Amino acid sequence: MNKRAQSRSAARLAAVQALYQHEMEGTPVAQLIHEFHQHRIGAVIEDAAYAEADVPFFDDIVKGTLARREEIDAAITARLASGWTMERLDRTMKAILRAGTYELLARGDVPVGAVVSEYVDVAKAFFVGRESGFANGLLDAIGKDVRGTGT
Repeated sequence: MNKRAQSRSAARLAAVQALYQHEMEGTPVAQLIHEFHQHRIGAVIEDAAYAEADVPFFDDIVKGTLARREEIDAAITARLASGWTMERLDRTMKAILRAGTYELLARGDVPVGAVVSEYVDVAKAFFVGRESGFANGLLDAIGKDVRGTGT
């Protein structure tokens, strides 16, 4: 994986963490972004080095996802199985799906397959079960909905 791809992968992982934190604590966006710039991205925490992230890309995902949350949640909800709601989703999964859906909606420069693959990898970082397959199916379907093409 080249350096740009690695820095974008790190940005996606950090963005999911930031969105999760926002969901849990309601941290204001400017404070959240600042905190991640200062203390998380590229930092070493408890002996774990956080990879250097593409900071403008991170900022775009976090700010864009929060700004377009209603539209994003509607796109996700449209693809959830009958009886499922956003409220039923695990908060980490919600953050993964929201960030991925934002990229599918707003980042036409990133191919659908790359978005889906990247967020499946993020899901694998947090979950060991079928969740990565769930994220794959949902994001692929949303990719078809918003771009007319899937992976």
